[in-house]
Amino acid sequence: MSVTFSQKLARIPGYQAGVPTGKAPEAIAAGGIAQLASNESPFSPHPKVIETIQASAAAMNRYPDPAATLLRDRIAERYEVEPGQVTVGNGSCEILLAASEALCEPGAEIVYAWPSFSMYPYLAALSGAREIRVPLAEREALDLDAMAAEVTAATQIVVVCNPNNPTGTHLSAAEVAAFCEGLPDHVTIALDEAYIEFQTNDDPDATIDLIRDFPNLVILRTFSKVYGLAGLRVGFAIGSAKFRAAVDAVRQPFSVNAIAQAAAAEAILHSDDVARRVEGTIAERLRVEEALHEMGLKTAETQANFSWVDLNGAEEGDVVSGLAEQAIAVRAGAPLGDSGHIRVTYGTPEENGRFLAALEQLLD
Repeated sequence: MSVTFSQKLARIPGYQAGVPTGKAPEAIAAGGIAQLASNESPFSPHPKVIETIQASAAAMNRYPDPAATLLRDRIAERYEVEPGQVTVGNGSCEILLAASEALCEPGAEIVYAWPSFSMYPYLAALSGAREIRVPLAEREALDLDAMAAEVTAATQIVVVCNPNNPTGTHLSAAEVAAFCEGLPDHVTIALDEAYIEFQTNDDPDATIDLIRDFPNLVILRTFSKVYGLAGLRVGFAIGSAKFRAAVDAVRQPFSVNAIAQAAAAEAILHSDDVARRVEGTIAERLRVEEALHEMGLKTAETQANFSWVDLNGAEEGDVVSGLAEQAIAVRAGAPLGDSGHIRVTYGTPEENGRFLAALEQLLD
């Protein structure tokens, strides 16, 4: 008699990480590999953050604060909300997964756009809910009207990724507000803003004000991208105190380790560093996008730290493997929901130059 595993395992798509297999982070950092596949920041954490990490290491014989009190207090102060409204997680992915467990029963519905963040299919697979994928609109942006049309009495969660991953397109806070206004109160709107700091359409904090008007809105953000802490896995959500209590009820305790808490609590104090990173990223975004267009390639109108590139008939696998042979890692489009594309993160100027030269050579 063999061991029987849960049937939900067959429904889980499996996450394909962008880190090259067998390559340690220190090897990537050494410059041998242009790691342009995972939407990370190419910049190291702020020096004060590194000092905090080093100082925290001496206390690793103790468990972390299960309530992440200092970090939640600093997030609350930064965004002018109450600490009880702040949920902290092992990346925003953990919060989303816990939300699906806390909010959904078998037969419930989860609505999200597609292509979008490749973790969203996990939500229904793990909770037993029914997923509803809504195609993107023109210019590869979210179709909020089409998403709203799919909402029923059974809908528990609607996920809005803005800017959208992998296309990078962004909808204004006013458009998000109009969308929230049209949805029933029983639906939790999960507004995933992992890349919000990189967009130039709105003040990045514009959507925070919407929480006061829509108690069913939850805004998810992360320290993995613009703060440069992807290796520590810290995300957070701002919403209602009830949402926080529900998520905490279904998670393991101590899900965010002590070093990650300390590093994020220090990082959020350095808004000047965030501005510097954003400025550098936008400069490289303009450079990379212009060069791609000069090659005759189309890209979605990105407001993130990556480009979604239509390969114009070139074989996706050949391009990805050809770049890999030159120690340049990008993400293939097929696993992200649309074949014939690649997603490339903006790295350092040198890395971006290597990518552009190698891609042009491959296409020629």
